[in-house]
Amino acid sequence: MGLATFDGPQLVILDEPTNHLDIDSRAELIEAINDYEGACVLISHDRRLLEACVDRLWLVADGGVRPFDGDMDDYRRFVLAKTSGDEAERDEREREARRSQAEQRREAAKARRDLAPLRKEIEAAEEKMRRFADLLARVDEALAKPDAFASDAVKAVELARQRRELEKALIAAEELWLALSSEAEKVG
Repeated sequence: MGLATFDGPQLVILDEPTNHLDIDSRAELIEAINDYEGACVLISHDRRLLEACVDRLWLVADGGVRPFDGDMDDYRRFVLAKTSGDEAERDEREREARRSQAEQRREAAKARRDLAPLRKEIEAAEEKMRRFADLLARVDEALAKPDAFASDAVKAVELARQRRELEKALIAAEELWLALSSEAEKVG
């Protein structure tokens, strides 16, 4: 703008000139702009000022400036149509988000239904592990008695055999539990 006015053409640039002016001062400004013999570039949101002073409108939008064919009423319709388009686009995004959320809820419900039998199997495996661990603890307690082998050697040998079987059963239950848990993680 400085280069445009360097050689002294009659050009006035006014950016929001009615800001902080009272009604009488605005009327005087409109009269002064209309009486001015040179060119005036007027940047304003004041519709009354624009309607009273301008003979050409330029649209500053989308990173550029271009002539606007029409008057202030046409500009109003242009802005409202663009806003309505933006609102329609926003409404569509919101509808899509709601659909997406509903779909996610349906998928989560389906996953919970699909996982229910697997969760029951996991709980059953956990119960087996607890029972085998309890039985192992009882057998270990009986074998830990100082006279376990001295008083009844046959019974002690039988307890040792039972312990091996319980230990194998506990390991099998733990492996089943791990496999089921891994499968549940993949599904859910």
